[in-house]
Amino acid sequence: MTPHGDGGATDTHGPLPRVPLGRSAAWTTPLAFGGAGVGNLFRATDDEEAARVLESAWDEGFRTYDTAPHYGLGLSERRLGDALRARPRDTYTLSTKVGRVLEPLPAPHGDDLAHGFAVPATHRRRQDFTADGVRRSLEDSLGRLGLDRVDIVYLHDPDDHERQALDEAYPALEQLRAEGVIRAIGVGMNQSAMPTRFVRDTDIDVVLLAGRYTLLDQSARDDLLPQALHRHVSVVAGGVFNSGLLAAPCPDSTYDYATAPAHLLDQALHLQKVCGRHGVPLRAAAARFPLGHPAVAGVLLGLSSTEQVHDAAAQFRRPVPDAMWRDLKTAARLVDVPREPYVGQRV
Repeated sequence: MTPHGDGGATDTHGPLPRVPLGRSAAWTTPLAFGGAGVGNLFRATDDEEAARVLESAWDEGFRTYDTAPHYGLGLSERRLGDALRARPRDTYTLSTKVGRVLEPLPAPHGDDLAHGFAVPATHRRRQDFTADGVRRSLEDSLGRLGLDRVDIVYLHDPDDHERQALDEAYPALEQLRAEGVIRAIGVGMNQSAMPTRFVRDTDIDVVLLAGRYTLLDQSARDDLLPQALHRHVSVVAGGVFNSGLLAAPCPDSTYDYATAPAHLLDQALHLQKVCGRHGVPLRAAAARFPLGHPAVAGVLLGLSSTEQVHDAAAQFRRPVPDAMWRDLKTAARLVDVPREPYVGQRV
């Protein structure tokens, strides 16, 4: 990215609006950039291509960026740091995650594709939700980013470490928040039950929820979303395409990273027809849908090419008729749908 400030002469659009996250001082934009792709998720990209992707995201108004040590064994963090370092620090929100500490391998060999990333296998991931592990992970992340702070830190997939995450990792993050080192604490998971317990039993600010509040799976509506609304905790919806099926349904589509079952493929194709009658691509409806719930502050999209970035921004800004949402409510048994146009609250 070239350092032309928050906006600047080369911007395609102005910055997307800012939406507060819970009761914290942090904020998100309603459309956020997921950094797994620039960490070489599923395919190798070079630094120049990743830089172009991140430059195009800035030009399209993205001001919220999410990453993790897990993404490319730190590659995503390094590339995001390189892209954002010259930007005015208060013009963007940056989140990373703790719970996986990277440890160098004594004899690196092979690649990391077993974990989904096309990078050399130079490190191993060790899950660590101790207080010391949290501090070490964040310190290492700041070193890779080349920044002095991040805004949000998520506990990353603590599914098998619930007690330790609650008793050790969360208090460590709470202390860092009290010291002003971070602005907000979150938990990021692919399920809604455990994040609901975090919302109920701690003072977290935000939940990054993957795949459980989409046009095909609204299970979070029964537990997490009402509890988050009650406790003034924000939700950022990820995995809104359920790993691909809602982006472009076809027999080869995946649902939650496995071949989509026939009944879900049929349902997605039906939703695509409903959207098509109104001239709207299914992917546009899928990305916009979670914002209809008052607990949802933003949608996080994993983007790995400039074409995907421009398309995501264009679909987000596309006018969507209320009649389409009414038809989708019937077709997908939806309760909450966006009111058009979506306008975030500036902070």
